Amino acid sequence: MHLVDLWLTRSLSMCLLLQSFVLMILCFHSASMCPKGCLCSHSGGLNVSCSNANLKEIPRDLPPETVLLYLDSNQITSIPNEIFKDLHQLRVLNLSKNGIEFIDEHAFKGVAETLQTLDLSDNRIKSVHKNAFNNLKARARIANNPWHCDCTLQQVLRSMASNHETANNVICKTSVLDEHAGRPFLNAANDADLCNLPKKTTDYAMLVTMFGWFTMVISYVVYYVRQNQEDARRHLEYLKSLPSRQKKPEEADDISTVV
Repeated sequence: MHLVDLWLTRSLSMCLLLQSFVLMILCFHSASMCPKGCLCSHSGGLNVSCSNANLKEIPRDLPPETVLLYLDSNQITSIPNEIFKDLHQLRVLNLSKNGIEFIDEHAFKGVAETLQTLDLSDNRIKSVHKNAFNNLKARARIANNPWHCDCTLQQVLRSMASNHETANNVICKTSVLDEHAGRPFLNAANDADLCNLPKKTTDYAMLVTMFGWFTMVISYVVYYVRQNQEDARRHLEYLKSLPSRQKKPEEADDISTVV
């Protein structure tokens, strides 16, 4: 029994030692994969916090098992194509309070359907590609950006139809219609279909052009008729001004002889 107890004690010690070693390897592995300047922790998945890390671009060495990613309060200016394509477990993405101006068409490819929260508020986004948020299921925050309200933005927000409050929070910094500047996008879109404006503008331009040509033709016809009337009047006055024909003396004598 003594030998059995000794063996069990040693086995338990070895198991605890092995478990500690495995945990140490896992922790070291996670720490080694954490992007420079970021903090990584496990809480319901891998949380990567890169807030206030003076980042000028999105790290390209993000761990594939990242679930929550905080990139807020940095100096990031763009979101390149497929930058998050390997983060298939990503649920929360915070990119607020940066200097983002450009979002490429396929920026959220690979995570559009898994994201639950996307925060792009407090940036410098004026416009995005009409397909930038395609298939995006996340609750998006895009307020406090200098949006330019036009047909493209209208199409973008329509593709996020389930995100009604998103459209409510979009304020037009500028707009294709000057009277919409400073107003909520939803009000502007209700007042006018921004995607039909180019067609209406073209129709108006064509109508104005046709009216201009018609006016020119009518003016020419009126001028031509008046000019002809003036020429005819002058010719008639000229004919009237000519002296009447006088009879010759020989013709008068001939007439007298006949009589």
